[in-house]
Amino acid sequence: MRRVRYHQNGGPEVLRVEETEVPRPGPGELLLRTEAVGVTLPVVRKVREGGQPLPASLGGEVAGEIVAMGPDVTGFLVGERVTGLCFGDGYADHSVLHTSMASRIPGGASSAQAVALVRCGLVALGAYEAARPAEGESVLVTGAASGVGHLALQIAKARGASRVVAAVGSPAKADFVRSLGADEVVVYGQESWGEPVDIVLDAVGGELLSPAVAALAPGGRLVAYSSGGGSVQAYDLLVGAKSVIGFQMALIARHQPELMERWRRELWAMTADGRLRPRIHAELPLEDAAKAHEIIESRANQGKVVLRPV
Repeated sequence: MRRVRYHQNGGPEVLRVEETEVPRPGPGELLLRTEAVGVTLPVVRKVREGGQPLPASLGGEVAGEIVAMGPDVTGFLVGERVTGLCFGDGYADHSVLHTSMASRIPGGASSAQAVALVRCGLVALGAYEAARPAEGESVLVTGAASGVGHLALQIAKARGASRVVAAVGSPAKADFVRSLGADEVVVYGQESWGEPVDIVLDAVGGELLSPAVAALAPGGRLVAYSSGGGSVQAYDLLVGAKSVIGFQMALIARHQPELMERWRRELWAMTADGRLRPRIHAELPLEDAAKAHEIIESRANQGKVVLRPV
């Protein structure tokens, strides 16, 4: 099979397509013929910054058809289409997915739509729920044109937010986020982000944390779900009785699988009735993995970037 690995850390240019044997699924695992792979910023950063033994494979969001199952697998059938998070060779034309990570793709939905919706949607919906929103509150979403952000702003709108503000890195993204329901658009670096909001869903972190906290109304909550780091001054929280809440999807997957399944069902239901519209920025062949990483690193994407192994 073909897979993408890297033998040194660096930019997109270090990615290489290699030939290897098709893996065998172990206990509790599914072997997929991979139809779509979602490209994420954390994976792109891992290639550049290191942190794991080399040569290294790339994990990620995958979707495809089950072609074999390991021992002790129940509840799935060969021929079914599923999506989920792969921790091994995700950038490959065959991938291994543990059943605890697998979610069936409803009939009629494409594999590209599945990788655009499920993992990113789980993060977006989970981060929104972590803020404990009340109907009628206002919400600001940073990284609003990203794979997660463009779903988060739609979820906030569908859940009854009175005003949804999309924060983006470029004015060129304004029409895109407005088409998804954003009431207002702000660009990073603006002196003011407009009227304060009750909730900020922050996908960026770093230097953007300070203006994001400043955008909160008294008593407001910022949910941080970014891998971008950053820090907040305690005084900035104290004077406005503001709070910062950390959200990590991995903890939900490990400790609350039934909640994750409920969220999955809600995401597909919202997509079916048109309240949620996952957008694909680009679908590229596996050989163009480097180009996909370039799009993510440059923050040029408006929606999800997807690789097509087959």
